Amino acid sequence: MKTDTKTTASNNKTAVKLLIVVIAMFGFGYALVPLYSVVCQFFGVGRFADIESGTYDPSAQQQVVKDMAAHKDLARNVKIEFITALNSGMKWEFKALQKEVVVHPGVMNSVDFYAKNLTGRDVIAQAVPRILPGNATKYFTKIECFCFTQQTFKKGEARKMPLKFMVNPDLPKNIDTITLSYTFFDTQPVALK
Repeated sequence: MKTDTKTTASNNKTAVKLLIVVIAMFGFGYALVPLYSVVCQFFGVGRFADIESGTYDPSAQQQVVKDMAAHKDLARNVKIEFITALNSGMKWEFKALQKEVVVHPGVMNSVDFYAKNLTGRDVIAQAVPRILPGNATKYFTKIECFCFTQQTFKKGEARKMPLKFMVNPDLPKNIDTITLSYTFFDTQPVALK
């Protein structure tokens, strides 16, 4: 009987612990949406969410660009490096046509990327950007980017895709290199056979 009492007590403790874990997981899941918004705003990623949700305001963006251009810093050089990658198993060619450029903060810049669909089928793909160092994200403004929307490529299709951007003159002085990387994802992976 004593063993049954110990087992019951142990089972009750385990049940309480599992209940606490379930409640904590639910709470964490519930907090993810506002936490995601805070993190995106901090790192300057909110623009992509605005575009996706349809709340992006191009006129406000134009004003930001005008303000930056009014304070351009022609005495300062910032190196922008471009890195491209494909999601694993994606049969594409994807590259920046320039590996790096040197820019002046507040000056409009344009570079081209190249992509070719080698899958043998039509594909809808999306490029996901990442900027390093992370604290440079809010100082790097994309005016036009293939990453804003999904890209539809016919079987064997190839094309240049433009990126127009500005570096904000308020970029901290200790940052002299920004790395912009894109990973291309097939948004409609082939179903397993």
